[in-house]
Amino acid sequence: MFQLNNFLNNQNMKVIDQKGPFRVFEHEKDLSVHPASAVTAYFSSEMNVRKRQVFVELQNRGCITQAGAMQWMLGNVNMETGVKGVGNFLGKMASAAVTKESAIKPIYRGNGVMMLEPTYKHIILMDVSEWGSVVLDDGLFLACEDSLQQKTVARSNLSSAVLGNEGLFNLSLMGNGIAVLESPVPKEELIEFNLENDVVKIDGNMAIAWSGSLEFTVEKSGKSLLGSAVSGEGLVNVYRGTGKILMAPTA
Repeated sequence: MFQLNNFLNNQNMKVIDQKGPFRVFEHEKDLSVHPASAVTAYFSSEMNVRKRQVFVELQNRGCITQAGAMQWMLGNVNMETGVKGVGNFLGKMASAAVTKESAIKPIYRGNGVMMLEPTYKHIILMDVSEWGSVVLDDGLFLACEDSLQQKTVARSNLSSAVLGNEGLFNLSLMGNGIAVLESPVPKEELIEFNLENDVVKIDGNMAIAWSGSLEFTVEKSGKSLLGSAVSGEGLVNVYRGTGKILMAPTA
């Protein structure tokens, strides 16, 4: 039995989103600033530059996080590494090296609550079942329910990695559960494309997440290399097929 005071009833902590076991808290103001940084803190708050934290309620559920993401936990909560042997550890190390994710993602299980470290990035809660499977841009993953499967996926061709500036490998999530993502822009700015046997062409690596069912290539913006060059667009990232894309237009 435990009590948690000055938290859920804290006037400076506002719940801005909630899905499954996750709640996203936003600090309305930074109350512990030094006089030298007070002006910066004030204008940061006015411009939506605020600390955000993810609160997790574990009721016989499991939560997988990036390494070092846990700030505190309360109750009967235990941490596991998820490593099942030397071979499994080496596989995780290899996957981390190519996806820029942490090699060991700890798993927290039990009955209790936990809080993740504060971040100035924007928190997106995603229901992965609505995507079937989703491929994430590097560094986007923060946490997820342990009901989700993680897989490292490779590009179907080398051009999408070398020319698309997206990397040769990415983390993919699939199954039923909620994922927590750290986005460079707020959810209100994200554009969602829903494709049905269609195509989206994006100039630059603006897509932060896309359905695993989509084919990703890099192609000329025009019919010829010369035409693409003189148009000023050059090469574009092309997503083709049936699925969804989340794009950050201002990042």
